[in-house]
Amino acid sequence: MGYHTCMRPNIGILLACLLLLTSLVAPSVFAAEQVTAEDFKAMGLAALKEGTSSIDFTLSDLSGKKVSLSNYRGKLVFLNFWATWCPPCRQEMPSMERLYQKLKAKGLVILAVDLQEDAKSVQKFIDEHKLTFTVLLDSDGKVGTIYGARSIPTTYIIGRDGNALGGVIGGREWDSPEMVAFFTRLLDAR
Repeated sequence: MGYHTCMRPNIGILLACLLLLTSLVAPSVFAAEQVTAEDFKAMGLAALKEGTSSIDFTLSDLSGKKVSLSNYRGKLVFLNFWATWCPPCRQEMPSMERLYQKLKAKGLVILAVDLQEDAKSVQKFIDEHKLTFTVLLDSDGKVGTIYGARSIPTTYIIGRDGNALGGVIGGREWDSPEMVAFFTRLLDAR
């Protein structure tokens, strides 16, 4: 699996991704989700220790509306950090849209946090690719820094209870039959 990442320019060396990723794999089963750490690993994702809290934030969407991560408590959140200039980010976006279209009715939320770009450039990209999931602007890069998104794309899966379940650095094909089945299991578990 030759996944690629982009390094964000002008960001100090902060390994805050270890904030979440250092508490890696320990649980054999996630109680609420009934998905094992091995299931995450089989999907190429790192499972996080049960009870790893996500960090709430508030950012503006492309229309200027303020959106907080905590607004989505009770939903499964696919939190992705990206930029329009990043080839692996650009490559995975269509598969994210297809995953979203397949599973949004079941409660999947995608929050794509663009790092340090102007709204006009981001809107142009979103329009060109006909993306319908929520795009947020992290114009100063603070949220990306908190989440350790030094290499992008970086994605976290946030459970209905607000805890981070897993994550990955690098682009993926998010709409493969195996990935859709994996996310469906997460969504079906209460």
